[in-house]
Amino acid sequence: MSTGALALGHLYKRNPPVSMLVVKTEGEYFKKAVDKTTFVCEDGLQIKSTIEDAIESGEGKAIRTKTIGKNKAGELVAEFYITWSFKAKSRKT
Repeated sequence: MSTGALALGHLYKRNPPVSMLVVKTEGEYFKKAVDKTTFVCEDGLQIKSTIEDAIESGEGKAIRTKTIGKNKAGELVAEFYITWSFKAKSRKT
């Protein structure tokens, strides 16, 4: 969710519109999540750059993003890698 929210923020009211698609997910669990777990992704600028590249080139562009989940004590619970693909939608004439 944290990686997708960043992408959607960069795509909101975008002209031309850009499609986004998850093409791969990877995950690793380190500790059982027994309380609230918060996931954070710090790849916002790289996501924005990938979207800009997709628009400029007219081709699909992919980025592998990372999100880290920590519990209330700040202990690492899980790490996920989500690969997103972005492509500017063709304009209908």
